[in-house]
Amino acid sequence: MASTHTGKEGAVSAAVEALRKAMIAGDRSALDRISAAELSYGHSSGRLENKAEFIEALASGKSGFSAIELEGQKINVVDTIALVRHTFHGTRRKEGDMVKLYTLLIWLQQQHQWKLLARQAAKL
Repeated sequence: MASTHTGKEGAVSAAVEALRKAMIAGDRSALDRISAAELSYGHSSGRLENKAEFIEALASGKSGFSAIELEGQKINVVDTIALVRHTFHGTRRKEGDMVKLYTLLIWLQQQHQWKLLARQAAKL
């Protein structure tokens, strides 16, 4: 996904892309690096995961995606907080079906790095 953003928006866009790639790969260390310790990860079903649960589900293969595409992304940066909204198209690895979600990601800038603080998804 090419970015046309500059400055803070560009850095947030790059963090979103790193998250997308780490989720597909189930890359435990990358998911750990990009997630804030206080992560609250909300699924469209209403289920919530903390950082450890989020990482374990993807890294263990319990859940995951073989492909993720993001559409219509909008980024709003306010000081050290970024709000990111987009439509999430994902192909689930185990089931092979496609999910389409509207997601809100909240990112926090900590020591010059953007960390995922919260995520909430809604079914479309």
